[in-house]
Formats: sequence, C-alpha cells, structure tokens
Amino acid sequence: MSTTENTEETPVLTEEIDNLQMSRGEKPEPCDFKFNFAKARDMYVLDEGGNKIRFGDIYKHQKTIIVFSRHFLCFICKDYIEDLARIPLEYLQEADVRVVVIGPAPNKFIQTFKKETGYMYTMYTDPEAELYKALGMKSNPNYGDNAKKNKHIKHNMVSGIFSSTWRAMKCQEYQGNVRQQGAEYILGPGEEVHFMHICESSTDQTPINDLLQLAGVKQVSFPNDTRVIDV
Repeated sequence: MSTTENTEETPVLTEEIDNLQMSRGEKPEPCDFKFNFAKARDMYVLDEGGNKIRFGDIYKHQKTIIVFSRHFLCFICKDYIEDLARIPLEYLQEADVRVVVIGPAPNKFIQTFKKETGYMYTMYTDPEAELYKALGMKSNPNYGDNAKKNKHIKHNMVSGIFSSTWRAMKCQEYQGNVRQQGAEYILGPGEEVHFMHICESSTDQTPINDLLQLAGVKQVSFPNDTRVIDV
C-alpha cells in the first residue's frame, strides 16, 4: 500500500453550484465552490463483493450524506462510524435521505469494519483513493487540534492508539493509506451539492448532527453530543 504524500492535489473545478454550505468551525457558512461532477460521476467505488459502483449513481435518485472516512484501523474513524450507526433508519426514511460511507481501504475489509462498528448502512471503498484525489481531499499526517471539540471521539489518545494497534496486529495488513484524510458531503438527488467539508486533519470531522440538520433529518443523542433538535 502506497503512503506517498500528495499534498499538491487540487480539485478540478468546472461546474458551479449555488448556495453551497462549507463547514468552518462550529457552524457551516455559505461559500462559492465549483464541483467537477463531469469527472467524479463516472469514477467507481467497490462494494463488499468487489462490484464496481458508479459514484454518480450513489446520489442520483436520493439526497445522500456521503462520509469519506480515513483508513479502517483509525480509532477516530471507528468512533465516528459507530455514531453514524446510531442514526435510526426511520429518521432517514422520514426525510428520504440515505447515508453512505466510502473508505480508502481494500473492499475485503468492509464486512469486518461494519461488524466492528455496528454500521449497517451502505459502505463502499476506494482502495487507490482515486476519488479522494479527484475531490481534493488531503493527504497528510496531521492529527489536528480538534480532539476536544470533536463530538464523536470516545477514546483518549493512549487507549485509541492501543485499540488501533491491536486491530492492526490481528489483521497484519494495512486497511488504507494512513495519511489519507476524509470529507463529508450532502449530495443529490441529481447533481446538487447541499454541503461539503474537506477534513484538514484526522479529528476534523463534521458533527453528525450538523449533517443531519442540513439534510433535513431528525437529530440523534450521541454519547458526546446529546442535543436532539426536531427539524
């Protein structure tokens, strides 16, 4: 698995989307952004069986919260996906919204990672991180200074690293590029962008309740984020 740094990647920007929300700190702020649907729509991710899924088909018919995760051995990523798994299906069905996770790992690890996190919604992988690169996601070793603000980290640094190391020792194989950072999007139906956030570091995820609120989904009480707001 390559760990070559690619800090000069720039997203290809061609199609302007109005009224996009970009995360800046605690609250999203409007911003101008151009999103290359023309390139990204025809790129592929893999499902658990290794079948190719066209990225544009993921959000074609339904508003979709898409979380691009870090590698599957990352304890921060695991904590975040565990909280995604807490979203009740009926909340998503009421709002006609789906949740999809995409990871930079070989697809053979999907089943194990879903079992470890309790996540039962759709999950794909992008083993070569080609889609990550096309969408301008960061490749760096930054842990960040958002750990105390992050509403989904349930481990401290010591216990988290121990957990990640133990899982790595059991599988004895990388489950994604350890430098690859993630992102969160709300897309669709069709080529419409409602929200985006490209993570600057491993602790820089958008609070899940912010994603739910922006997608029109009822909010959920998480262990570190107990607010519940009807929208």
